[in-house]
Amino acid sequence: MNEQDITPYQIDLLSEHLNQKGLTFLQLLYVLWKGKLAIILFTVVFAVTSVATSLLLPNTYRAETTLSLAQQDKSAMGLSGQLGGLASLAGINVGDGNADRSQLALEVLRSRAFVSEFIETREILPDLMAVSEWIAEGNRLLYDPAIYKPDSKTWVREVDFPRSVVPSMQEAYDKFIEILNVSENKQTGIVKVSIDHLSPHVAKDWTNWLIEDLNNEMRQRDLTDSRKTVEYLEEKLNNVVLAEMQSILFQLIEEQIKTIMLAEVMDEYVFKTVDPAIAPELKHSPQRAIICILGTLVGGILGVLFVLIRHFAKLQD
Repeated sequence: MNEQDITPYQIDLLSEHLNQKGLTFLQLLYVLWKGKLAIILFTVVFAVTSVATSLLLPNTYRAETTLSLAQQDKSAMGLSGQLGGLASLAGINVGDGNADRSQLALEVLRSRAFVSEFIETREILPDLMAVSEWIAEGNRLLYDPAIYKPDSKTWVREVDFPRSVVPSMQEAYDKFIEILNVSENKQTGIVKVSIDHLSPHVAKDWTNWLIEDLNNEMRQRDLTDSRKTVEYLEEKLNNVVLAEMQSILFQLIEEQIKTIMLAEVMDEYVFKTVDPAIAPELKHSPQRAIICILGTLVGGILGVLFVLIRHFAKLQD
């Protein structure tokens, strides 16, 4: 029987033989010793392959920023909840004041619309989809010539349908989500946002830009909603004659105006930066030592299995 003829059926034979006939520890050692060359060969091949693979993988850097919920946003959540109750008494719906705005902001951060707008506005599509290497000396990015030509700013990649030569926002979004990392500590409310990239400087810039654009996006949403709410409340006020109802409407209008004022003056509207992202000096991945160790272990294990399967397969002949 050739060594290349090992089949899944023979793996089952190994298990059956061990269960039915048994194999002492000394016998096992003897079988493995006889097949030591095969085990060594498997181990060496996998070790060399894992070393070569780890060396071919480019360094990736992770820039991370630490955020907390802006103080004025925390107070606004409680106030808006109380006034939301008053508004419901007046038969007016001004939204869910108890909604967790930090959660909403994080969902916006991961949303297709926000990420696509971020990619287009910041003009980062080539740096996202076509970079092949970062040169530390001079802080230069190299682009894959089979994908993108930076001199003429032309996309030249060859792709199959439904992909297009110029990456679509759907494809760019999928790529961006792979390098975006968001984590939240539910107890402290601390949020960490990070970006992985071949360039530590690009990773830093994108991370800081993301928070800046996210705060601007949430600010504009609140400005739009509050202005519409004020218009609606003022219209309601003209049709209300009860003094108590008018008082409630005035309070609601006052709070919406406060929201507008805060949104217009606060740069860090939803998230306050505790620790801004910096260009990391050390790579985040790949973990070359771990890759080499795991590759060597896998090779050794496969070598042992190969020797045992070959041994019991010969017993069946």
